[in-house]
Amino acid sequence: MVRCGTLPLRKLAIEYGASMVYSEEIIDRKIAMCRREVNTGTGLISYTYDDPNGSKKYVPAPVFVTYPNERVVFQMGTNNGPSALVAAQIVANDVRAFDINMGCPKHFSIQDGMGSALLCNPESSRDILSTLSRNLGEIPLTCKIRLLDTVQETVAHCR
Repeated sequence: MVRCGTLPLRKLAIEYGASMVYSEEIIDRKIAMCRREVNTGTGLISYTYDDPNGSKKYVPAPVFVTYPNERVVFQMGTNNGPSALVAAQIVANDVRAFDINMGCPKHFSIQDGMGSALLCNPESSRDILSTLSRNLGEIPLTCKIRLLDTVQETVAHCR
């Protein structure tokens, strides 16, 4: 999903008939440091990262951009329930659903216990999903996983 879940492609997919689109994976800690801004001219909603160091050389760039009523699923990288909940609550009013990325095999994700590393840690997976489902009300929640070595292991993990 990297670089193919951005707003221009999502908008094009909807124009061609997609009923739902997914954002790129966005890490919970990153979105938690963003501020929400609405462009009054275009109506676009941007979540822009604020440099915690206040660097004057830093140019704020949007981490996530959407528009009102876009049918977007927010794909999140996370490794624990409390951090996932903070991030989810920030964007909850601007998305249709949440998807927890439990399938990414990239070093960046697995070194921090995210992505496919969660498949080896059912306790963290359970914590993330139960925390979000308990606190997000009616917002749908899904997770992307990879198949484990056997069908039985995959089903056991899902349960």
